[in-house]
Amino acid sequence: MKKLKKGDCIGIIAPAGFIKKGENLQEAIQLLESWGFRVKLGKNVFKNHNHFAGTDAERLADLQTFLEDKNIHAIWFARGGYGSIRIIDKIDFTIFKKKPKWIIGYSDFTVFHQAINNLGIETIHAFMPTSYTTFIEKNTAIENLRKTLFGEKLSYQITANKHNKLGKTKGKIVGGNLAVMSSMLGTKYALQTKNKILFMEDIGEYKYRIDRMLYSLKLNGYFKECSGLIVGSFTNIPKNNPNFGMSLEELILDIIKEYNFPVCFNFPAGHISNNNALVFGRETELNVSKSGTTLLFK
Repeated sequence: MKKLKKGDCIGIIAPAGFIKKGENLQEAIQLLESWGFRVKLGKNVFKNHNHFAGTDAERLADLQTFLEDKNIHAIWFARGGYGSIRIIDKIDFTIFKKKPKWIIGYSDFTVFHQAINNLGIETIHAFMPTSYTTFIEKNTAIENLRKTLFGEKLSYQITANKHNKLGKTKGKIVGGNLAVMSSMLGTKYALQTKNKILFMEDIGEYKYRIDRMLYSLKLNGYFKECSGLIVGSFTNIPKNNPNFGMSLEELILDIIKEYNFPVCFNFPAGHISNNNALVFGRETELNVSKSGTTLLFK
């Protein structure tokens, strides 16, 4: 993907949930401007139609327009929520495939990550503009997004976790939100995970639901030929009644016990305040050792 430079324009749209009271875009816009970017807002970014940021047609129009606008160099999704799956099959990627640009977001936008990564185009899994004021810590997440946009070297060193499965591997990272990945199974947007490093995160899911979704991935061959697994944050897990009887780590390791790829737990990405950038679709090296985990993007 072409690295950005000062003076480039980043478009902000809301193709899923609407921007709620108390959320704003101004600080995120100021951040981009401090990096030297220009910012353009989608025509319908502040719309509110039932659960969504405008009707399906309005949200689709903003996304399609920015995908094709040669003066927009990256698209940053304002917030998540729900709604991406309602418009994914209506997007025309013809022009975008000829002149791709960064799309940036996470959670519900796993739908777009999967569709675009399946085209062989990289995307950025990272925090979103409304997150800047609601829960983003001004720490490594911000700096790592800046590095990614400007094409600087990106790497991570993660503290060791006793549940990690040790090993060294290579592959392009794909994945995103577990619930969304599970919902895309059986569609043309489902991931191809052969020789890929799979990343997953989620929020607010019971362990039995996590277990069910992971088994759905397993039965669809997601783990059979993947080269590694990175587990991000699984936050706000409700208490099972009755008790599920296993920790999240034990649950995951039990499901993938017959496979031999390395596994990294507690990677700092997902629904957390320090939601660090990952370049989906880019070749990486993953080294999980007793002393810690290293993730290096090529």
